[in-house]
Amino acid sequence: MKTKSWGLSTHLNLRNCDPDLIRNPKNITDFCKELCHLLGLNRVGKLNIRRFGKGTLRGYSIFQFIETSSIAAHFDEQNNSAFIDIFSCKEYKSKKAAKFCKDFFKAKSVLFKVIKRV
Repeated sequence: MKTKSWGLSTHLNLRNCDPDLIRNPKNITDFCKELCHLLGLNRVGKLNIRRFGKGTLRGYSIFQFIETSSIAAHFDEQNNSAFIDIFSCKEYKSKKAAKFCKDFFKAKSVLFKVIKRV
């Protein structure tokens, strides 16, 4: 019996990002808006963005509701890394999302995993 997927969950790890991009709230806000537009995901409400943490754990985190679920991201200022999770019951192209995220933050590498939610 084939189980229908509830949606896709894409988990991205970006390494060696441009330090200025992951430390700037306007850039991060623009990133989320552009990612949603690119993937055809409709944002619901304002982006929740906060910079917090202590010492090596300090950095921005975001959460954006979308009509079909959510996008979350965490930015590691110590190692210039980004960790992005996109979950939607609307189909979207994970490879397109990975390329966009890597290019936007000028990361040297991206690893990503796609999980079908059932």
